[in-house]
Amino acid sequence: MKSIRLFHTSHLLLGLLALTIPACFVSAETIILNCMRVERDLTEEYVMKVVSPMEGSKGSKGKVYFDERDLDQIGSDGRQEVKNVSITKDKISFLTDTSFPPEEFDGVRYAAGTVVSLTTISRVSGELKKIETIKGGFLATTMGEGTKSYTEKCSPIKGN
Repeated sequence: MKSIRLFHTSHLLLGLLALTIPACFVSAETIILNCMRVERDLTEEYVMKVVSPMEGSKGSKGKVYFDERDLDQIGSDGRQEVKNVSITKDKISFLTDTSFPPEEFDGVRYAAGTVVSLTTISRVSGELKKIETIKGGFLATTMGEGTKSYTEKCSPIKGN
């Protein structure tokens, strides 16, 4: 009988614990936007999903997706990490850090490179502003090394 009582008591404690854990954390906010980038003769539309960090959860930094592709990626062609995400009443912002290993294209060798991007979106106007700093690598050679800024237009998808 003792083992049965212990079994029931432990399940009761686990059940009570499960009821209290959700009260400790506030759920993450998710914003989904239709965005449009126009550059010269090229127009690109994409869906961006931004998920705020889970409040009260250590190590939660938020997530960003472009057309359902997670921006946090690691592979043989480089690493991209979303460092932080912030969603407030007025704006959405996130910082990404990207690095590329040395690479070779058409017989030309390029050194390793990095791109640090700060993206902010006004929730009132829908203006997306991206500030990128490019150092080294193929991108610095083709786009130019240094800091550049871009603007795009976004609008929330209904239901946000």
